[in-house]
Amino acid sequence: MKLKPINDHIIVKPLSAEETSASGIIIPDTVDQGRPEKGEVLAVGPGRALENGSRLPMDVKTGDQVMFKKYAPDEIKIDGEEYLVIRIDDVMAVIE
Repeated sequence: MKLKPINDHIIVKPLSAEETSASGIIIPDTVDQGRPEKGEVLAVGPGRALENGSRLPMDVKTGDQVMFKKYAPDEIKIDGEEYLVIRIDDVMAVIE
């Protein structure tokens, strides 16, 4: 199944939150059962429609890794895979 976001929405695949502590201990994402805050953009909508009929350009593209507000995304599951649907206004940064 292919997801095609509309308006100013993006589809994101959550990234693992595995981290390493200052002493070198790997802390898996299972320790913090919180929601993800970063992911890879899989699809981008055409942008928000403006009153004059034009569209506001999107600031992200497919393949970008982004950070977003923790409780902003809507979670969806398709064929056992988890995806996030996020409005572009809830994206805080592109990870370079």
